[in-house]
Amino acid sequence: MGVTAAEEDASSLARPVHDGYFADPFVLRLAGGGYAAYGTNPESTSAEAAFEVLLSDDLATWRSAGLALRRMAPETGDEYWAPEVCVRDGAWWMYYSVGHGIRGHHLRVARAEHPTGPFVDLGVNLTPDESFAIDPHPFQDDDGQWYLYFARDVLDAERAGTHLAVACLPEPARLEGSRSVLEPYADWQIYERDRPMYGGIHDWHTLEGPSVVRRHDRYWMTFSGGAWTGPGYAVSWASSPTPLGPWTPAPASAPALLESGPSLMGPGHNSLVVGPDGRDRIAFHAWNADLTARQMHIAVIDFTPEEPAVELALEETARPIP
Repeated sequence: MGVTAAEEDASSLARPVHDGYFADPFVLRLAGGGYAAYGTNPESTSAEAAFEVLLSDDLATWRSAGLALRRMAPETGDEYWAPEVCVRDGAWWMYYSVGHGIRGHHLRVARAEHPTGPFVDLGVNLTPDESFAIDPHPFQDDDGQWYLYFARDVLDAERAGTHLAVACLPEPARLEGSRSVLEPYADWQIYERDRPMYGGIHDWHTLEGPSVVRRHDRYWMTFSGGAWTGPGYAVSWASSPTPLGPWTPAPASAPALLESGPSLMGPGHNSLVVGPDGRDRIAFHAWNADLTARQMHIAVIDFTPEEPAVELALEETARPIP
């Protein structure tokens, strides 16, 4: 079962592994040893570059390696969100979204010779047929096939909102055959009731931030739901016998992997990585005590044959949430 913040000491706040603003953290294990983390950081974005890179030897202590992605012309967009990086064909590939404010985001890809960049956009809109697409997650299966999971807006559904999808990724800059993999299915995933969207009014639901691993001969997806802006944000999971589905979400009776409580506020948008000890880790962001910045946290996550479970450790020196 998951660990909820409410079960922890009500006087403490989970301590981040990095003090700076670092939302949507994606952590990548480097082949030569150590780790790189990529995140959304509006405080460090400049007119020339976006996406801060952090480096670590042990997942506990992190140092900044600067900004990784060269920004494009302003007409392409002014908001850069949720980078994820993979190694393929002897190069580093960064997937991310660009839009104007919170509107019109599309997925893009950039290439670099090194994990810290500079990444240069290839000039390709990977999702030209989508009205809104964010949070790309590249995944390579054991058979070598690549897939890109992402979140996209869907109106023609029982619960209108942002759903999870997947497409084959036969080449680093080409998607093929996108399909839905998980629709919102619960009220805790409501982003906003009576939200004006696409010329109508909807009880808008949101699923986003997918991350996939294969364990115990099954595929496990962790994802976020609800509104990232407040305490309703949480992380849950789904499983599938194949990368393309069918994906089955956690039972309604199962606790969230991560949710708000006395020690965490709005935990979400996670990534999964193997730690130095061989155990899986989940990296995610949560709001700081002042509710002014989202910061990176890392915890142990174990995938049993039945379900995943998170071990959330808190430090006694952490500050209380006001």
